[in-house]
Amino acid sequence: MESIDRWLHRRHEEFVEDGEKQPVRGLVAASWDRSVAAGLRADTAAPFAFQANELATYRAEHPLSAVFPMLYDVLGRAAVDSDCVMAVGDSGGRLLWVCGRPDVLRAADGIHFSEGAWWAEQQVGTNALGTSLEVTAPVQIRSAEHFTVLVQPWSCAAAPIYDPDTQRVLGVVDITGGADASSPQSLALVRAAARMAEAELGRLTILRKLTGDTGHRVRISALGRPDAEIRVDDRDLRLSRRHSDIVVLLAEHPEGLTAEELSDALYGEADHRSSLRGEMTRLRALLGADVLDSRPYRFRRDIAADWLETADDLDSHLLSAALRRYAGPLLPQSDAPAVVAVRNRLENRMRADVLRTHDVDLVVAWTRSYAGVNDLSAWEHQLTLLSPTSPLWPSTQSEVRRLRADYGLSEHANRDLRGR
Repeated sequence: MESIDRWLHRRHEEFVEDGEKQPVRGLVAASWDRSVAAGLRADTAAPFAFQANELATYRAEHPLSAVFPMLYDVLGRAAVDSDCVMAVGDSGGRLLWVCGRPDVLRAADGIHFSEGAWWAEQQVGTNALGTSLEVTAPVQIRSAEHFTVLVQPWSCAAAPIYDPDTQRVLGVVDITGGADASSPQSLALVRAAARMAEAELGRLTILRKLTGDTGHRVRISALGRPDAEIRVDDRDLRLSRRHSDIVVLLAEHPEGLTAEELSDALYGEADHRSSLRGEMTRLRALLGADVLDSRPYRFRRDIAADWLETADDLDSHLLSAALRRYAGPLLPQSDAPAVVAVRNRLENRMRADVLRTHDVDLVVAWTRSYAGVNDLSAWEHQLTLLSPTSPLWPSTQSEVRRLRADYGLSEHANRDLRGR
């Protein structure tokens, strides 16, 4: 007896070859017709809608960023356990977050199911995430029900997420993988996750109204940069070195800092409060009078910042997410004592988690990064995790030898490496 997957593949081949109606589900047949009408071919690959720096800013300001941690707890961990990936997209079908085990994420990258890709039905044809947005209802798509043959080894289930106030679609949550993703339980799970996200968005809206919070965020990017970039409303501003130090420290202390505390954090024990007052006057004029308070100095709005989000990833044991976000040390050229302390603390936390993990892909990601390229302990850890038959073994062994020689440990290094 012919399996359902093989039957679907035959129906898809016949549709692509002659364009005739096929006895597939009405939802799928209508979506195939829309895919053809959009001018798509069966070998179409999903395009990318964002550059990496654009995506980070866009998703940090997206309403679903407030509920993504909850979605990960509800659905992301279940996806990992079932060899699937969880994705959250915006109302246009652009993927903002994609989470899963590193090996499954690599496989998903092969079909461009990765952060920044555009999975609207008009871009890549029938798929649960895009079709769910098209019909504004939970959808499950199995293997060859996908219009694009590249995606047919996968199955997926997705449900739209609505704004609890306006009832407009904010985005979509999806689970994509193998046979597990085509089960009725997967569709029920994404539907429940979407409803929980809506309930949480409603709760946050009520809370903001009660507290008078406008919800307007300030976005700061300072990892791997000589100076910070800050987004206020619709303005992107590149700050001076000293203003960069100030916004980092105020973001670190949402409760605020007195003039004396901020001066000590910036300059050390020397009293520079008069200089600080001038810097704060210029910074307030640059950002806007409604952004900063004085007495104490603090932000009047919610802050989103790349180094704080990296630390949150580490708190949540999401080392893979932290490594993707970590573009380099925090303001690497800053010599402000408190900024140096924050920078060192974050890098030490990253390094400690890398040295504890047994996931060789995460260790490799660290040793390829700016922070980890000369980290001897990380390279040695990578060597212990690799099989001698791995294609990475020779280059890893070479780096360990080089770094040990640089540290005056060459004889010890040679003896250890021969022992392996």
